[in-house]
Amino acid sequence: MSKPKTVLLGLIGAGIQGSRSPALHQGEAAAQGLRLVYKLIDLDVLGVGVDALSDLLGDAVRQGYCGLNVTFPCKQAVMPLLDGLSEEARAIGAVNTVVIAQGKLTGHNTDGSGWSWGFRQALPNARLDRVVLLGAGGAGSAVADAVLRLGAKHLVVVDAMAERARALAVHLGDVHGTGRASAERDITEALARADGLIQATPVGMAQHPGLPLNEKLLRRELWVSEIVYVPLETPLLKAARRAGCATMDGGHMNVGQAVRAFKLFTGRDADVARMNAHFRRLAT
Repeated sequence: MSKPKTVLLGLIGAGIQGSRSPALHQGEAAAQGLRLVYKLIDLDVLGVGVDALSDLLGDAVRQGYCGLNVTFPCKQAVMPLLDGLSEEARAIGAVNTVVIAQGKLTGHNTDGSGWSWGFRQALPNARLDRVVLLGAGGAGSAVADAVLRLGAKHLVVVDAMAERARALAVHLGDVHGTGRASAERDITEALARADGLIQATPVGMAQHPGLPLNEKLLRRELWVSEIVYVPLETPLLKAARRAGCATMDGGHMNVGQAVRAFKLFTGRDADVARMNAHFRRLAT
């Protein structure tokens, strides 16, 4: 009898040693009787930057990888290096999942649907009249698309790189309709009339500690969604809870995106409740 094929996966990004992805995917695979190995390809550990992406992708193909997850700071830089893109990845302008088949690399994005799943779980009754997105990078682009698809009337994009915020707002207008998104330089002005805040910058990660904004801007009426999940309890979430805000931690998005990525990688449906429970055990 031939030995079952091992599904070889990896995560490419910087500062990813605390990632829960290996344990999540390997745990779900084991529960389904599937042989799966998930490796970390950490730019910081390797001492390289995003300019090494082409070589790393080539190595993955040669070594027999079935797929890769992609995280900060590679979600947009990886796109021109791929053979194809899903419609969702193309619309969002970022890739977090790469499926490798017959030597070809196809980019997908499961961040948006993952965030939407988490939002419905954590903040089912949240108002969506005016939402502020802090961070217009790869993850921010995916969440921006997702919150507009959920019915947000207007999204205000704020980023330290003003041109990047403007470019995302224009792109969102093209996709979702003129007037649905705008860019703002001043986070204070952006939050003045907002119902919710989505934090999509690396600030709060173990490698980027601190708060992404002045704690005094948080108020009880504002809901706060964090995408950082290592640590799970970020300084922003602590401050938001002190202010009385309803909150959504980054674990929700992480589990949601992993569930869909597992399907893309293996062709099998993940048990959502089991994967979520596994993540929460890992986080504590």
